[in-house]
Amino acid sequence: MNNDIERVLYSRDDISKAAHRLGQQLTEDYKDKKPVVISVLKGAILFTVDVIKEMDVYAELDFIDVSSYHGGTESSGKIDLLHDLSTEISGRNILIIEDIIDTGRTLKYLIDLLKQRNAAEIKVCTLLDKEDGRLIDVKADYIGFAVPNEFVVGYGLDYKELYRNLPYVGVLKPEVYTDK
Repeated sequence: MNNDIERVLYSRDDISKAAHRLGQQLTEDYKDKKPVVISVLKGAILFTVDVIKEMDVYAELDFIDVSSYHGGTESSGKIDLLHDLSTEISGRNILIIEDIIDTGRTLKYLIDLLKQRNAAEIKVCTLLDKEDGRLIDVKADYIGFAVPNEFVVGYGLDYKELYRNLPYVGVLKPEVYTDK
């Protein structure tokens, strides 16, 4: 797998430091709020685990799975809800944890869904923010790293369900995902 990576953007140590920094900020911002932390599957699971271990607050954890990439390198624009929440969120403070915000379509879909379900407050924490890829005006409240407009994998992010288990975030070599 490592041979498919053009370059490493964020090492395991970089990510650990970001999770610690964000966890400390979330501890301060969510004291006495008892948030529902919603991890967006599958990509955000590793980041979610690292961030919540750094949070010293009472919090519930739930998962939602949506897909817009459908195995490709670009968002299809169509959002599919693959797995819904099991927690009642009406009147609750919600913290969405994402692996990456790219076009913004998925995040907008999630925020709209949670608003329809009467969440009291919705905030977003993301490992990666790819602002150059943004098509929809959405913003994260907590950001690990800004990322260039390149196809990145690792630490939960995938290409055709592969590379999620890399302990870092790297740029995938174009020859891996383009026609030869």
